Amino acid sequence: MEVQDNKFNYKIILAALAAVILGILIAFYYSYAQSQTQISFLEQERGLLVKDLTIVKAQMDELSARNEVYEIDLERSKTKVQQLLDSVGRLNFNTAKLWENRKQLRALEVKYDSLKLKNNFLSYNNMLLAEKYDETRKKIEELRNQRSSMAQAEAAQRKRIQELNKELKTKSYLKLDNAQGNGFRLRSSRPIQTNKASTIEKLRGCVTIVGNPNVSREEKVVYFQFLGPNMSVIEDNANTISVNGNIYSKRVEIIFMGEEVSICDFITVPEGSLPTGTYTLNVFEDERLLASTQFELK
Repeated sequence: MEVQDNKFNYKIILAALAAVILGILIAFYYSYAQSQTQISFLEQERGLLVKDLTIVKAQMDELSARNEVYEIDLERSKTKVQQLLDSVGRLNFNTAKLWENRKQLRALEVKYDSLKLKNNFLSYNNMLLAEKYDETRKKIEELRNQRSSMAQAEAAQRKRIQELNKELKTKSYLKLDNAQGNGFRLRSSRPIQTNKASTIEKLRGCVTIVGNPNVSREEKVVYFQFLGPNMSVIEDNANTISVNGNIYSKRVEIIFMGEEVSICDFITVPEGSLPTGTYTLNVFEDERLLASTQFELK
């Protein structure tokens, strides 16, 4: 009967011991993750646990002396208790390690914040570089387009020059002679020739077309270009004629029958608008200068 009581007491003690240990370990787990105050409380609990375990061990020694039947089980229990004691004893190391790990964690957080700041700075610089790269790429693309446009314009101009050269080689031009330029003033609507610049209201250009027996009928266009003393083109009633970028004063259409003929035409200028000096009359067919002369106005 006494042996059964001892065995029952032993089981109760083991159950109580396991419950106490389990509760303390659970409490230690949560208190370990919370704060230093809970860790201090765990230290106090550890002392109480060591004390209780020591008492239990003494009781087990006493039970072992009374009943050798359970000696093996008691030895196993003593071993487990010793392991628990060793585990509890290692809590000091884990607590110190916790603080060390916290310091290392804080250092890593500081380093991470520094790296994050540097990364943000580099990201900002990369964004600026990307914007500059896009701007530069757009400018390069614009320059390429401009270069392409210029190349196309140059190609068109070369083609135009080639066409003009070909036309000049194949086209027959008029032969002109005796080009003359004069000034006229008006009296009762009749033009009277004069060389007094302040009274001139009209300028007349005349030229003789040399006969060509190989021509029976051709429609021709010649251009009179009056230039002032400053070599600027004089307008006809404030109007000028532009052909392929060349500026003329008067356009004269003729039908050339192959015989020698003289042609004359006027341009109108405001009275008193002409200064004194040397004036030039140029006669063109298309863009080719065929005759030129100068005259003086006083």
